[in-house]
Amino acid sequence: MGAPNRMVRVNEVIKRELAELLERETWDGLLVSVLDVSTAPDLRNAIVLISIFGINADARRKVLNHLHKIRPALQKKIATKVILKYTPVLEFRVDDRIEAADRVISLLEGKNNDDDGQE
Repeated sequence: MGAPNRMVRVNEVIKRELAELLERETWDGLLVSVLDVSTAPDLRNAIVLISIFGINADARRKVLNHLHKIRPALQKKIATKVILKYTPVLEFRVDDRIEAADRVISLLEGKNNDDDGQE
């Protein structure tokens, strides 16, 4: 029972440290936030879900390329702050669930406005 709780704590600590580190980066007016971290049980790899607000596809690629470029430095900084047997190799992925939910809400609001006009 202790291992799953430990992984939850490890994920939260890495998420917090990454969020602090990414907050210091310059993103050209974009808002980049860490949504979730999922570390493998052997601590060798971690998938980092990020959200990027105010972007188009080209800007998304630029942010992911920049994250890939600074990944080794981020891992070193995490290794100094979070003492683990291994520092996981970070893999950044964009999580667009929030954007998709916003689009659904906008569509629903638009439908409701259309319905109100028909009465």
